[in-house]
Amino acid sequence: MANKNLNAAKNAKKDEFYTQLTDIERELQHYWPHFRGKVVLCNCDDPYESNFFKYFALRFNQLGLKKLICTCYDGSPVMGTELSLFSLDAEGNEKKTAYKVEITEVADMNGDGAVDLSDVEYLIQNDKNVLSSLRGNGDFRSKECIELLKEADIVVTNPPFSLFREYVALLMEFEKKFLILGSLNAITYKEIFPLIKENAIWLGYKSGDMAFKVPEDYEVRETRYWEDETGQKWRSLGNICWFTNLDHNKRHEEMDLVCRYSPEEYPVYDNYNAINVNKTSDIPCNYAGAMGVPITFLDKYNPDQFEILNANDYRTNELVPIKFHGLIKDKDSSINGKPIYVRILIRNKHPKAL
Repeated sequence: MANKNLNAAKNAKKDEFYTQLTDIERELQHYWPHFRGKVVLCNCDDPYESNFFKYFALRFNQLGLKKLICTCYDGSPVMGTELSLFSLDAEGNEKKTAYKVEITEVADMNGDGAVDLSDVEYLIQNDKNVLSSLRGNGDFRSKECIELLKEADIVVTNPPFSLFREYVALLMEFEKKFLILGSLNAITYKEIFPLIKENAIWLGYKSGDMAFKVPEDYEVRETRYWEDETGQKWRSLGNICWFTNLDHNKRHEEMDLVCRYSPEEYPVYDNYNAINVNKTSDIPCNYAGAMGVPITFLDKYNPDQFEILNANDYRTNELVPIKFHGLIKDKDSSINGKPIYVRILIRNKHPKAL
């Protein structure tokens, strides 16, 4: 039990990445029509400190939301750093307790003609809005948080990276619409790739490098880490993307293919009847068969233009272990004995003539 608690604490610390408001704004601008009349849940966010909460609170009327719900887990390291919500302890610090905020009305409380951050402070003074403690610790898997999930139409947040599989499974179980941040490597998870293959989930607009605030006690790193002039610690990750099942325009943009197939430039895998394509921009316009492409292809994936295949259907060597989630991985992706990094098998639905 002690080891289990220690591991949980380590994972929690690794998951403490706080998304910038500008990154949220850049992504959410592409989904506005989805939110009118909807209940939005941010169930991995410290309500008054989270930029997800701030985004939806400030744009509550503009988006036409029906309700905004945010929950905080017990012991959040940023709780009370900006606004004091509950009573203080003997040392004068904000008491660490899990709580939720439910917003059904956002008005111009200070009378300046606009809804801004100063108005957010007054939200809980509105009788129609509710700030209350949770009975449990605020874990998204808890019974009371699942009841809030059932109420929601759309979930938007940055879930714990270490619990990404469980988080997505819960969203799918309750058939929720969502827009969440995750690692690009999550594409290769056996629990995630089948959902992508069947077009149950897909990538959003932004993928690649993203910077996050991290807590004061975050361990100093040699790379992708810095402190700003205020002493705030930052960490950047180069493989971050948005996962969603909300449709958006980018998903229907056709990729302009300029390369043409030749056996010399597109060798076949040792164990699969498919050609290798090293870069998405190198996909040949005139090849109709199976092609192995990097996972970054999904940033450009248009389901009207391409089909994602099950790699198992293209195996040529019966000794190769069956990969039940349909990716070419590890030594299976070799060419002339040399392993290639993870590949997704695709085919062009409308190839040009040879």
